[in-house]
Amino acid sequence: MSPLDRSLAIGPLGLSVGQLLLMLSIVVALIVGSWLGRRRKVYVGDSVFNAALLGVIGARLFFIAQYGGSYDTFWSWLDIRDRGFEPLAGVVVALVYLIWRLWRQPRERGPLGTAVISGVLTWSLTAGALVLMAPQGASIPSTPLTTLQHDEVTLPAVLSEAGRPMVVNLWASWCPPCRREMPVFEQAQQERDDVTFVFVNQGEDLSTVNAFLQQESLTLDNVYLDQNNALGHDVGAMAMPTTLYYNADGTLVDTHFGELSRATLDRSLERFNL
Repeated sequence: MSPLDRSLAIGPLGLSVGQLLLMLSIVVALIVGSWLGRRRKVYVGDSVFNAALLGVIGARLFFIAQYGGSYDTFWSWLDIRDRGFEPLAGVVVALVYLIWRLWRQPRERGPLGTAVISGVLTWSLTAGALVLMAPQGASIPSTPLTTLQHDEVTLPAVLSEAGRPMVVNLWASWCPPCRREMPVFEQAQQERDDVTFVFVNQGEDLSTVNAFLQQESLTLDNVYLDQNNALGHDVGAMAMPTTLYYNADGTLVDTHFGELSRATLDRSLERFNL
């Protein structure tokens, strides 16, 4: 897993390292812009905030334009908990707004330009450094797991037997986002025979898992137990749900931290080029 995709649990809130660094970059830009703005008696905090907000909106709208057919209702478009965004589109929208703002407000050019550069440098020096230091092509871990029939199993063994790409979902029955996304996985598992879906429960016993599956009327294959949370530790996922995408060679090609929708699942499955 990329360092930016590793998750951190802060109380009940789970965030990825990438999200934390993005927020840090925006905060740095706001601080620098406010400090320079006070010296020149011009306030640029709103411009920095508006650029960030428009970037988020633009990234979401572009994603919906691509995968809107995977959403059931119009209201589901507004549910950003699935993290369905196109970052490049968001960056373009934010840049267009900033260029327009600098053209319309010459007095803001110095403070606002410096604030944006400070934010970009913060992101580059933190996120960029993590990516450069990270080992490339993480392999599927051989963490010992247990089937619902008490047999021992490992993900590489399942991958080798199936001979096709694998989606690994780390979940728990007490986790509301995990519960909400399970029907999405159930449907995908029934429809896709070119991908192996695996569900690794974190920290719960057999009776709890069986009770949850029965209560929710879920029919899932490849449900495994990891009572010591060893797999989450091995892949750097400290919060749930986390979904990992491995190609047929066992190399990690994508990750999704947090709740997903059918749209974000479809987007990640495209990485397999099936």
